[in-house]
Amino acid sequence: MADTALTAPPRSPLSPVADRLATVTRTSEGAIRLAELPFLTQISVRLDAKGAAADAVGPALGVQLPVEPNTAVRAGELTVLWLGPDEWLVVGPPGGQRDVESRIREAAGGEHVSVIDVSAQRTTLLVTGSRARDLLAHGCALDLHPRSFGAGRCAQTTLGRTEVVLVARDEPRAGFWVLVRSSFAGYLTDWLLDAAVEWRA
Repeated sequence: MADTALTAPPRSPLSPVADRLATVTRTSEGAIRLAELPFLTQISVRLDAKGAAADAVGPALGVQLPVEPNTAVRAGELTVLWLGPDEWLVVGPPGGQRDVESRIREAAGGEHVSVIDVSAQRTTLLVTGSRARDLLAHGCALDLHPRSFGAGRCAQTTLGRTEVVLVARDEPRAGFWVLVRSSFAGYLTDWLLDAAVEWRA
């Protein structure tokens, strides 16, 4: 007899604090806005940046793999983050894992590549508002001034003593993505809510 039990819908790591995040947005008058972007597609790609696979994978995704350290490029719904000389993270809308993986593998052909779905490993916090940089600077050692960390930059760093991937979005007023491991997401959210207090009056 077939199992007809329904599978429970996925639950984001920050669903228990969704109301608190919304409260920040309502009370900060645009200075700080925090939101979770749950279930984004995140595909880790490792390959030789100077090999044939790199030349083929970029066009297959519609975006060239960035080769300048700590940069991010976007085309359509996909953003590709440079994480190392032979490592990238492809980020896209929820539910796109199979499509992105298959496009990469098909483009690479017989070339050696590593393609791993790490979507469940991290969740993403969106930090926007006129004081977003100030908020992040409270707990990040990077120079976040726009001349050093402007649109299209990314870095593996720490924020509030938590390892994150920080991305300066390239859209006007798009703010920052903070990609954090799911197991640390609650702690980091508490830290951000605490640090945002001065702009919530």
